[in-house]
Amino acid sequence: MNTLFKKLFTLTAFSFALLPVQYAVHAQCKNSIDENIYKELPFNMPKVEQPSFPDYTVSILQFGAKGDGTTLNTKAINDAIKAVNAKGGGKVVIPEGLWLTGPIELLSNVNLYTEKNALVVFTDDFNAYPILETSFEGLNTRRCQSPISARNTENIAITGHGVFDGSGDSWRPVKKSKLTASQWDALVKSGGVVDKSIWYPTAGSLKGALACKNFNNPEGIETDEEWNEIRPWLRPVLLNIVKSKKVLLEGVTFKNSPSWCLHPLSCEHITINQVKVFNPWYSQNGDALDLESCKNALIINNIFDAGDDAICIKSGKDEDGRKRGEPCQNVIVKNNTVLHGHGGFVVGSEMSGGVKNIYVTDCTFLGTDVGLRFKSTRGRGGVVEGIYIHNIHMIDIPHEPLLFDLFYGGKAAGEETEEDLKGRMKTTVPQVTVETPSFRDIHISNIICKGSGRAMFFNGLPEMPIKNVTVKDVIINDAKEGVVISQAEGVTLENIRIKTKGHTLNVKNAKNLKVDGKVYTTIGTEGKVLDFK
Repeated sequence: MNTLFKKLFTLTAFSFALLPVQYAVHAQCKNSIDENIYKELPFNMPKVEQPSFPDYTVSILQFGAKGDGTTLNTKAINDAIKAVNAKGGGKVVIPEGLWLTGPIELLSNVNLYTEKNALVVFTDDFNAYPILETSFEGLNTRRCQSPISARNTENIAITGHGVFDGSGDSWRPVKKSKLTASQWDALVKSGGVVDKSIWYPTAGSLKGALACKNFNNPEGIETDEEWNEIRPWLRPVLLNIVKSKKVLLEGVTFKNSPSWCLHPLSCEHITINQVKVFNPWYSQNGDALDLESCKNALIINNIFDAGDDAICIKSGKDEDGRKRGEPCQNVIVKNNTVLHGHGGFVVGSEMSGGVKNIYVTDCTFLGTDVGLRFKSTRGRGGVVEGIYIHNIHMIDIPHEPLLFDLFYGGKAAGEETEEDLKGRMKTTVPQVTVETPSFRDIHISNIICKGSGRAMFFNGLPEMPIKNVTVKDVIINDAKEGVVISQAEGVTLENIRIKTKGHTLNVKNAKNLKVDGKVYTTIGTEGKVLDFK
């Protein structure tokens, strides 16, 4: 395998006894969800339905799989899944071993179970991944088939203790600014091509990048031959589950994805519990979880380490998202730890189908670029409302622990200059249309952060201010700057303690701002400098 960083595997010869075709031990997927999670929710939502499976089990060994790190097991794994599906459902076991494979397609009523010390590595042969019609970054486009996928399924799971490695280093471009000098030199010497301080794994990858005008979706590519030429650029998400019901991911580890890692799209009743996601810090578009247009979801007890946003809520982009018209709604995000990422918990920027009824609580962010990140821009449309965030602990946040940015330009926090932002904000104020995004009715409480850049930033649109946001019981120590509010209406700040140099609150273009009970009806463009008690 040719990967960005060559991997040397020392394999010990071992033999496996074939598992019996059918047995009852561990074949039923047990419900490990504490029902107390639904108590005192600030909105009504049904309990998330969990999948269950018949007491029928097969091993991929029975279908010719070999865990030697060199045998390609694509057919064996998928044949096992098809056999269990045809039998009416059950468990497919991936035993201990190093399993090289191409794309895995889940089918209804199948629990893909990985034993301890099972490592599934997806081949870095681009030709193993067919180019398909799909959705990426909220737009209808073409991408390579995901290493793990399911579509129009019901009652599916990936459980156990194993690791799925997406061989993402073979696919991803890398920015020079994200590496040390020695790392960059080693990368360039490994092959690939360089253009404008970005390394691409192949010339086809670079050609695909040059064809993109709207984020990562190429334009002007018409023939199958042209699409095939840029195949290395069409980086798949590691796991893509579409239009499926009763989905469970539990206990396993996903790492090194070609682009986004976990991408449930238009699913209902989905649970992600005790999962670990690890992507390198330099991984371009290396989001950990993008929950898009899903309904009734639990994101609980997980660890995320991402190269981009960590826990991200989406619902499609611009006209494609509005036409789909599927909000992401009824979601509980609880007891998660984020080790790295552009944002710990994020809404947007692709939120054109709407986002509502989201409860985030008891999470820890360690060094994410931004803590709580709400982002969108003109053209998106969509309404984000009914968001409740409680009891979040953060340390070493280089930018804002809380950020609302309705002038998002596609760059990570810290990559965009003040001049870039001011340039976009100087444009003529348009009329409110279906393309105008709206963020409203958001409630945040019990936030503690030690070490940050600007404590908070509210940056709404002149034609559509951020509305009815409540922030209370917040402690931010060692902040480089206080709170900045611009283009907001009906914001309530209560019991906010900011330790920083200078003033703690700077406001302009705000209406009905309430600070510790005192109401400021109108603060215009001249601005007002305040301090919390």
